[in-house]
Amino acid sequence: MRSLFRPCIDLHNGQVKQIVGGTLHDDDDSSEGAPAAGRLQTNYVSPHPSSYYAQLYRDRGLEGGHVIMLGPNNREAAQLALATWPGGMQVGGGITAENAAEWLALGAAKVIVTSWLFPDAQFSEERLKRLCSLVGRDRLVVDLSCRRRDGCWVVAMDRWQTLTDMAVDEGCLRRLAKYCSEFLVHAADVEGLCRGIDGELVERLAEWSPVPVTYAGGAASLDDLRLVDRLSGGRVHLTIGSALDIFGGSQVVFEDCVRWNNGQLC
Repeated sequence: MRSLFRPCIDLHNGQVKQIVGGTLHDDDDSSEGAPAAGRLQTNYVSPHPSSYYAQLYRDRGLEGGHVIMLGPNNREAAQLALATWPGGMQVGGGITAENAAEWLALGAAKVIVTSWLFPDAQFSEERLKRLCSLVGRDRLVVDLSCRRRDGCWVVAMDRWQTLTDMAVDEGCLRRLAKYCSEFLVHAADVEGLCRGIDGELVERLAEWSPVPVTYAGGAASLDDLRLVDRLSGGRVHLTIGSALDIFGGSQVVFEDCVRWNNGQLC
């Protein structure tokens, strides 16, 4: 068993971007990159459409990646990515019981759900059961992206700005795994900062989760992929975003990640 690199396509206002996770708000505007507190900070805005990355991942055989719609105006770009690689990527961002089947029909391998499971920031197991019954456990991913609070991790919704009533712990993961085939966990406090992963969270996810987990947040080098592999015993996969050269980064070479997945690097 080995941890793998999982690719991503993060969409904001129809463009592929890499964003500092903790700065994304409902009222963000053209002030991207502004250092002022409370404003959206963007690490990278791609000149390429979403299809460019979907084709790149398809050509390299990188399965298990995700397309995430961060807010409105992203439907067309998400559809384009899925049409470029039907059945090759998961999709998340605004997924509900009303639209999940449609996204699967549009080419998503699986749908990723977060905020809809937490009306008024309170977890609804009934909603999760309903969605599972509609699309099937094997095509459902639960996003448990979280923030550290008082010594534990708490699920954050609405673009990671609102804390819910759910702590990420062994009981939570075992309870939810009955309804989904994977978890996606962004460590929102370090997302986009390229200062290293939350190693403690990675260890706990590997210990607690009975289903595969993809972790995202803070990866700054290929050594972080090696670290995730070691800390999790190969049970947690890693998404690398802002540090990648294909997203304007200088710390991680995309083709090295491909070689890692192919067993050509150790």
